[in-house]
Amino acid sequence: MEPWYANGLRFGCTQCGACCSGDPGAVWVNDAEIEALAARLELTSQAFSSRYVRQLGDGRSLTEFDNGDCVFFDPATRGCRVYESRPMQCRTWPFWRSNLRHEKTWQDTAAVCPGSGQGALVPLDRIRQHLVDHDDAKRQGIEAMRAILNVEHSS
Repeated sequence: MEPWYANGLRFGCTQCGACCSGDPGAVWVNDAEIEALAARLELTSQAFSSRYVRQLGDGRSLTEFDNGDCVFFDPATRGCRVYESRPMQCRTWPFWRSNLRHEKTWQDTAAVCPGSGQGALVPLDRIRQHLVDHDDAKRQGIEAMRAILNVEHSS
């Protein structure tokens, strides 16, 4: 059975910063993403990690400002300072299963993300690849959070 979005969905990032700011969270990163981000900022992976990465359980996440904004969110421009090298979790937004569950969840996403429902048509095969890629990034985060919970429960 084809999903409700079988004909594709429109999306064009407006770099409004809504997905990069606000409530605290985790932007999971792996070695390849850390290396790419470090290269973009002309840092070694070790220097980048020391400055911009925090350990959460068995996983690693980008750090945040005290207000929950991503460390790479630029409040002056409301954009991402590393947009071209952003992690997979960010690259796959808004094509996350939670946003595509129903047409209503997509509409709810569009209400907070002005790029959702606008811009170029993203075909079904590309959306499916985003879902797979996001699942991989999410799985890393879930495994890291389980490690945190296991440590807390064993203490």
